[in-house]
Amino acid sequence: MYMLLFLVEAAVAWPLVRIDQGWVRGVNDVGISKFRGIPYAVADPDNVFGALNDPALGLESAIAMFDSDDRNGATFMICIKIPSLLSRSNVPRQACVILSAVFDCKFEVSYCEMWMLLFLVEAAVAWPLVRIDQGWVRGVYDEGISKFMGIPYAAVDPANVFGPAVPNPKFHGIFIANNDSAICPQIEEFNNTYVGDLNCLHMNVYVPSNPLSKKLPVLVAIYGGSFSIGFAGRYMYGPKYLTQHEVILVTFNYRLGPYGFMCLDTPEMPGNQGMKDQVLALRWVQNNIEFFGGDKDTVTVIGNSAGAISIELHLLSNQEKLFHRAILQSGSVLISGLFQNSNRNVPLVLAQELGFPTDSIESALSFLSLVDPKILIETNSKLGLHHTICIEKEFPGVENIISKQLDYNNDKVKSIDIISGYNNQEVLIYFIYLSADDYKYLNLFEEVMATFQIEDVDEIAHIMRRFYIGDEEMNIALRNELIDFISDYGFVYPIQRSLDLIIKNSNAKIYEYMFSYSGGRNFVKSRLNITEGGATHADELGYLYEMEFFDSNLSDADDLIMGRMTKMWTNFAKYGVPIPETSDLLPLEWLPATRDQINYIEIDTVMKNGTALNHKRKAIWDMLYTFLDLNKYF
Repeated sequence: MYMLLFLVEAAVAWPLVRIDQGWVRGVNDVGISKFRGIPYAVADPDNVFGALNDPALGLESAIAMFDSDDRNGATFMICIKIPSLLSRSNVPRQACVILSAVFDCKFEVSYCEMWMLLFLVEAAVAWPLVRIDQGWVRGVYDEGISKFMGIPYAAVDPANVFGPAVPNPKFHGIFIANNDSAICPQIEEFNNTYVGDLNCLHMNVYVPSNPLSKKLPVLVAIYGGSFSIGFAGRYMYGPKYLTQHEVILVTFNYRLGPYGFMCLDTPEMPGNQGMKDQVLALRWVQNNIEFFGGDKDTVTVIGNSAGAISIELHLLSNQEKLFHRAILQSGSVLISGLFQNSNRNVPLVLAQELGFPTDSIESALSFLSLVDPKILIETNSKLGLHHTICIEKEFPGVENIISKQLDYNNDKVKSIDIISGYNNQEVLIYFIYLSADDYKYLNLFEEVMATFQIEDVDEIAHIMRRFYIGDEEMNIALRNELIDFISDYGFVYPIQRSLDLIIKNSNAKIYEYMFSYSGGRNFVKSRLNITEGGATHADELGYLYEMEFFDSNLSDADDLIMGRMTKMWTNFAKYGVPIPETSDLLPLEWLPATRDQINYIEIDTVMKNGTALNHKRKAIWDMLYTFLDLNKYF
């Protein structure tokens, strides 16, 4: 408060003092600061002949002009005084920018440090205020973090709600960024109910309290959820654990399901709309993050599951380089069955189900665009339709993400440092509820090998079965071995294949990890009350983000894992190295993987490092892919 009041006093020649009664503003006249008419006492209206009362002057009266729509009287004085302030070396230049912006002064100020804006406004009224490309944005200050929530970075095109979004228009007045509740249409995972609307393409920016003299590294989180669920709000992605390490955290929504990933091979709907939302968000970060004190040249993207898949797609995409480091958690574009083929029947089927039979895709889409998103999403779910990424058909003037065979030999892969890894029991949740009798009827090896569409399914299935469980009959005692098999098929081996291809083509630093810790904040296990086994898919998220449904009091072990995860991830964002030097918290080296030696680290209460993680399991899948000639595509 004192800093802003001092600067206003210096700028507008209004002497300002605080006395016992409160703030008093005088006038400067012929070299004299004149404070006239200060009420030192007031008569008691009930006893005008009695003792006098001591009046109090409210602070609001001294600064009311800062929060008033009628400030014309103050504007002239401030505007004529600001330019002269620039010559005073002891007055921060950004103070001039604040005053000129608030009062619409018309002059140019250069060499301003944007962080001073945050500092001064926070000091004055606890409202962090920044000017971005779209206009002025006012956030909230909470727990030592300036939070700018719900900034619209793009808008769904009302003429084509299933197609590419458009950049959001400029703001009229100051945008109040205090609401992170926006969610894109979906059936959410916590209560299995519909939530969201199409006014959802919003950004959240969390800026820590920090020294004002440096730009901060930026972490941009992309949520997972099979491209059908997920949202960016603090309910799941609270910033406190990460921003305490002096990084800016950015989260954002992107469209899901039919609104985000319906692929029709038409210019209006080529597919991957949700991915293009992400591109708009990442471009927004490049264009605006410096206004928040961030370094646009030190942007690290982080994602789990579909978020990690998205990041790898951005590495392989046709777009420009929009980030400089990447953290991929439990996801790979090489996961079996990930890519969909275009299907022009989808809008026809949806329209038919909703009472609008037609053979015209255009008519069906026009009808569906007017349907309440809740009804459309629930109908989509009822019909069992799933939408994911696709290889797009190219059209003149239409931006595409992936339009040809995946190519790891590109400049982005060559130059971007990467952390990639997985959890030690990715598919634990699929087995934990099976009874002993259920295991007798499992036919996993034959079913998995059938997905490869090969002639010798039974023979290959027998080899894989013998590798994982020997000659044992299916029984519950083999649960961990079966978890390994399905985890390898669904997550682990595709991730390792991606790593192999990246390492083969990269000149940057590549790090591999395995997360094995089971504790009170394992995201999936804790919600499902699973108390046995290792870490299942997405469990690590609880140690990176503050989540509203978890107790804020961490156990010692949980606090240790949270400290390790956030320290390594933010070290990587800052330096490109997750463990620059060992310490009590991080007692082991984590060396990058090379073409000759795949180094890794295991994250648990007792950390381990080594080479060739799960090498025997990886070798059997390497041989299978070589036998099937599946590596020819890369």
